[in-house]
Amino acid sequence: MQPTPEHTTTDKPSQPAETDASESSNTAVAPDASGEGGSVGADASDAAVGAGDAAVQTTEDAELRAALEAVLMLAETPLSPRVLAAAVEDIPSRVAQACEALAAEYAAQGRGFTLARVAGGYRYQTSPAQDAVVARFVSDPQSSRLSAAALETLAVVAYKQPVSRLQVAEIRGVNADGVMQTLRRRGYIDEVARDPGPGQAVLFGTTPQFLEQLGLDSLADLPPLEESVPVAASVEALERKLRIVPESSPPESADADAADDDGTDDADADADDIETTAL
Repeated sequence: MQPTPEHTTTDKPSQPAETDASESSNTAVAPDASGEGGSVGADASDAAVGAGDAAVQTTEDAELRAALEAVLMLAETPLSPRVLAAAVEDIPSRVAQACEALAAEYAAQGRGFTLARVAGGYRYQTSPAQDAVVARFVSDPQSSRLSAAALETLAVVAYKQPVSRLQVAEIRGVNADGVMQTLRRRGYIDEVARDPGPGQAVLFGTTPQFLEQLGLDSLADLPPLEESVPVAASVEALERKLRIVPESSPPESADADAADDDGTDDADADADDIETTAL
């Protein structure tokens, strides 16, 4: 049976109705894309960019730390941030921050070595917690140790520098020429200036190797003398205890007079004996 014209005219307008519904739905979504939907998308995009930047920054920091570890592993002396920055092609401030971060990381992990700041630079050295193990492994010949006289002289130079040989000798009370030569040969002291006074004596001071051996960053890290030197009251009390008080005795003049009198009497007695014998 052929459809009636009414059915034909009724079915055809149904298609535009669906199209209109589709367009209306698209129209309804469009404002959301420019409104709340757009802000959510922008936030997600910013978060993605931030995560990417953080990942890049983390990668750069890791590469910088690896480069610093490689350079420091080869160094025989402490390297300053400026020298390290030139080696890894970075700025000194970032290099110093990376070194401090490495040192903190090693300490937190309980490593057997540390990255220490010594003599104005950074170097690897064994952890103080492993001193006993290192002492058993490393041989330390007796001949390589400094004598007590050398240690005393080195302390005088460290705390009084710049100082001359004569000043060191006056402080220690003995000639210090030989000890000064030994310390200079070991690289612990060196000439730093000359006295502007008569004679222009050579003045000595400590070297960076001295700081390295003691593990100090600068001379300001030396322990204060007040912790080792007794106060004036203690010194005076000690002197009083050691002072010998002589026993009470007659005045010296009285003894001298008595001696003179005895001598005179003896002389007179001898003269009388001589005259008696002659008679």
